Order: sequence, then structure tokens, then C-alpha cells
Amino acid sequence: MQSRKGSRASYAAVEARGGWPTRVTAELADFIAGQTSVFLATASRDGQPYVQHRGGPKGFLRVLDDTTLGFVDFVGNRQYITLGNLAENPRAQLLLIDYATRRRVKIWGEARVVEGDDALMAKLTPQGYRAKPAQAIVFAVSAWDANCPQHIPLRLEASDIAAALAERDDRIRALEAEVAALRRAAAAPR
Repeated sequence: MQSRKGSRASYAAVEARGGWPTRVTAELADFIAGQTSVFLATASRDGQPYVQHRGGPKGFLRVLDDTTLGFVDFVGNRQYITLGNLAENPRAQLLLIDYATRRRVKIWGEARVVEGDDALMAKLTPQGYRAKPAQAIVFAVSAWDANCPQHIPLRLEASDIAAALAERDDRIRALEAEVAALRRAAAAPR
């Protein structure tokens, strides 16, 4: 298909350089630490695909080492499709999209559900987050790719917009106070 569509040469060049990265770099770790959202794709033993959103505060998805990620899986809709798929087929993919910077990263690997490991749960549970932890998902990275921003819409977090507006409003108040002081000084008898 790549040959027919004209992209084979560029991907052959990636393969000639050893393929896609297989270890988490410092840059990727920084990107992961800033995410509040991830899509986790799994498939059943028979290959039926399933994609589920997982989220939490910034940093909920953690780099455990240069080939391993992990996160607490919070209590959700109780369908357990992801958990069932991982029990049958560990192959999985993570899709991380940062809409504010229009960047996306795809991470391929194998995932496993970890239950009853209090030390791991303590390490992965975000401080102060009110959702109820259920189990951990540990993801062994086999490859990753950061690809183009084409067609990623620019979206901003409401909290980031609120902070920018508060900063603007503070600046406006300071400028209004300065203008008022200058007017008083100009109106004062000389």
C-alpha cells in the first residue's frame, strides 16, 4: 500500500536507520508528564479492536523506566472490556494527543493489568485526585512515533484560558490604576 500511495521511500529510510524508537527519551517523558488524557487501544484474542479513553491529572501516566509506562486505572463504567482484552491479548497501543501544541504520539507495546500491588498503586496514584483507583495498567513499550500535527485541532484547557484571562485582567487593573494616577497628577495645581 505504501508503494502504491507513494510513501514507501520515506518509511524505508526509517527502517534503514533501525526503525522507530524503542526507549522513552527525555523529550517523550516530558510530553507524557504533561498529558491529562490518553486513548488505549486493545483487541480481543480474535482481533476485535476496542479503544477506551483514560484520564487523570497531568502526570497520571507515568514513566517507570525507559521501556515501561504505568497508570492507575480508576473505577469507570464497569464494562471491563479493556481488562478482558488484556487478559486474552496483551498487545496494545497508546495514543496521546496534546491539542494545545498540536502534537501526537503513538506508542506500541504490551500491557498487563496489575492487581494487589500496594507499592505500585501508591507510586502511580496521583496525589489529591479524587477518583477511586481500581488497578494498575503497566505498559511495556516496543516502539513509538511522534507524527505530524496535520488535522489536529487547536484546543485549549479551560484552566489555561482562565489563568490567561486572570493575568490579562490583573494587567488591565494595573494599567487603569496607572492611568488614574497620571490623570490625578496632570489635574493637580502646579
